[in-house]
Amino acid sequence: MSPEPLNGMFPLLSLLVWLPIIGGAITLAFGETRMNASRWFATGVALLTLAVSLLMFTGFDYTTPAMQFVENAAWIPAYDIRYHLGVDGISAALIGLTTFTSVLVLIGAWGSIDSRVHQYYAAFLILEGLMVGVFAALDSMLFYVFFEGMLIPMFIIIGVWGGPRRVYASIKFFLYTFLGSLFMLVGLIYLYLKGGSWQLADMYALPLSATEQTWLFFAFLLAFAVKVPMFPVHTWLPDAHVEAPTAGSVVLAAIMLKIGGYGFLRFNLPIVPDASHEWAWLVIALSLIAVIYVGLVALVQEDMKKLIAYSSISHMGFVTLGTFIALSLVRDYSNYDAARLGLQGAMVQMISHGFVSGAMFTCVGVLYDRMHSRMIRDYGGVANVMPWFAAFVVLFAMANSGLPGTSGFVGEFMVIIASFQKHPLIAFAAATTLIIGAGYTLWLVKRTIWGEVGNAHVAELKDINGREAFVLGAFAVGVLLLGVWPKPLTDLMEPSIANLAMQIASSKL
Repeated sequence: MSPEPLNGMFPLLSLLVWLPIIGGAITLAFGETRMNASRWFATGVALLTLAVSLLMFTGFDYTTPAMQFVENAAWIPAYDIRYHLGVDGISAALIGLTTFTSVLVLIGAWGSIDSRVHQYYAAFLILEGLMVGVFAALDSMLFYVFFEGMLIPMFIIIGVWGGPRRVYASIKFFLYTFLGSLFMLVGLIYLYLKGGSWQLADMYALPLSATEQTWLFFAFLLAFAVKVPMFPVHTWLPDAHVEAPTAGSVVLAAIMLKIGGYGFLRFNLPIVPDASHEWAWLVIALSLIAVIYVGLVALVQEDMKKLIAYSSISHMGFVTLGTFIALSLVRDYSNYDAARLGLQGAMVQMISHGFVSGAMFTCVGVLYDRMHSRMIRDYGGVANVMPWFAAFVVLFAMANSGLPGTSGFVGEFMVIIASFQKHPLIAFAAATTLIIGAGYTLWLVKRTIWGEVGNAHVAELKDINGREAFVLGAFAVGVLLLGVWPKPLTDLMEPSIANLAMQIASSKL
């Protein structure tokens, strides 16, 4: 099916953005008394949004890097701010991850939330629409509005349904991400005043001096580094994960962190390519610190959620590493093939991390719903009483360790191979995650899943029900399918990745 007829039928991307937002607003109308009705309605809206995203893929042209399903209308004419949406292979992959994960999150929350259910589900639907808007926006100010807007529902989710320190965690989350993005806003205003346009395509073509690029590079870096999050601005994430409800942790890890990596690909590399090249060493160094040091921090955690949170920071280091290694390979060695491998690896790692981290936080949520404890010492021998659950946990642990045949291996291996083209020592340092990651993940499994039954509370645990099995099974399919057959994903992104590699090769000086 060609994309042209589908483009002409209806505004597909607007439907993807506004269907969950409007659905969330309607969910609020169900009130506190009709909990099951609000659950069913919200889940139905999420399923419908997923179906629309699948429709997007059926009409997608896999051979071009051009933006597709484009919608462009005046929004604030006085400042030429436009409602401009479109997707390429990069953003389409992340929108697919968003709609897929959102369905699982809402289904997974059925048994764990019993207060203000309509508000909880409404917050997640609105958050889904705003995240899709981030990935589809082609006007930088529209991007910024979606980028900031999605902080509000997540702030509410953590602050209302979180743990004992939820207020502290939600405020810390909001301040870190909001303050970081203010620098991006200043950068965007400067680009508008210089070029007269908010459109990303116009910013890509705008000539900038070395000094201008340096200031803009750090403005964007501060915004997106906090979102990834990169070392040393990562400290908000463990607190947010620990206090957030399970569904909040899943969305935070599986989707929201990816917006930082996406920002580097959409803003830093094409808008300020020369400054990005000049400062690539800094981002590479910070990425390696995240991979190694933060991985070691994960080793000493006693809280399962905090361990997985630090693991997320470590694995997301591969996204920024692959992105800026690619820049160096193009500029220093004119090695386009290795650069594309690095960019592809970064993107595959983002999708894989969405599956793996989302699954692992879901597993912690399953245990927490039964025992109301996230501390590793309170478990032991869970496999004896929850064999099906244990099988899922071991699978996701293997993926988190980077076992070949799982999605966790593919992206990291691609980034390591690309890094080797830059310098073998960088590749060696990055590859240590395969040892450190296996260390903290398998030690977690050993202490919680294997061995004798730890205590009487563990002995009374019941295995996963059908709803939990469906959610974990869906994540497992994603982990295994991407692990053994990543080609559909790489084919989807390849034209856009190749075009980006050509963009970053061109100097603006």
